[in-house]
Amino acid sequence: MKRIITLTVAILSAVSLLAQKLPVKWEELSAVEFSEAVNQSSKVAIIPMGVLEKHGPQLPLGTDVYTARELSIRAAEIEYAVVFPWYYFGQINEAKHQPGTLSYSPELIWKMLQETLDEIHRNGFDKIILISGHGGNKAFLEYFCQCQLAETRGYSVYWYQQKYNPEMLKKAEALSMHDPNEMHAGNRETSMVKAIVPDRVHTELADSQDASNRKRLSNLSSIYTGIWWYARYPNHYAGDGSKATAEAGEIILESTSEAFAKVIRSVKEDRNVPALTQQFYQEAANPLATPQPYE
Repeated sequence: MKRIITLTVAILSAVSLLAQKLPVKWEELSAVEFSEAVNQSSKVAIIPMGVLEKHGPQLPLGTDVYTARELSIRAAEIEYAVVFPWYYFGQINEAKHQPGTLSYSPELIWKMLQETLDEIHRNGFDKIILISGHGGNKAFLEYFCQCQLAETRGYSVYWYQQKYNPEMLKKAEALSMHDPNEMHAGNRETSMVKAIVPDRVHTELADSQDASNRKRLSNLSSIYTGIWWYARYPNHYAGDGSKATAEAGEIILESTSEAFAKVIRSVKEDRNVPALTQQFYQEAANPLATPQPYE
């Protein structure tokens, strides 16, 4: 009888635990909580991506991951989803000449992301949202997402490409400054990090390095080359973070995370991507049976 009572108490405790608000961070969930988190998230997980690279003289190397993860956590707390831990395995060849940069091989960053997606799916998630705080991941992620069609997979990948509300930016700039050259480590990014980890931002150093475009490839037109960023911004700094404020950063983070929460909700409700992808896989396996013309 005593054993039955003990077992009942244990079960009730477990149920009570699951009834509580679950953490959104993958690493904070217990094994007991994890299954419920998968269900509560509608099987949606988020990978906030960035890299470790210089961000002007005033910001930490992990700026891109700080911002992408903060946005993901805030959004997931509005519309529940599970947020993967720090992910800094991205494309950053253009900053290899700067201290602290970790630039992995193209083969490794591809395999790392693919196997991470596979493992997330193996743990119960059917929809995975990528969000990158690093602009240099754009070409890589476009091609990576397109190549998900190369073989049959049991999950769908969504890359959220966040946009800033112009009216919100005006409010933020009123508390900091307008930065017409904002590209990398400028006012917007510096303000956001100041709101996340204020003790790691040193705006007093923001003017200590040249952030202007050197225009060292002005002799060429209609040409793309991998050295373009280094040719323009060898200091790996483009913008002005000297007048950034945490108040401005908070406005940006709040507005952008609310927009992301709506995106999470739309992904949860989406039936088109999974259905069309599976239909595509079936037809790709037997292209001669695809109706001509396709109606």
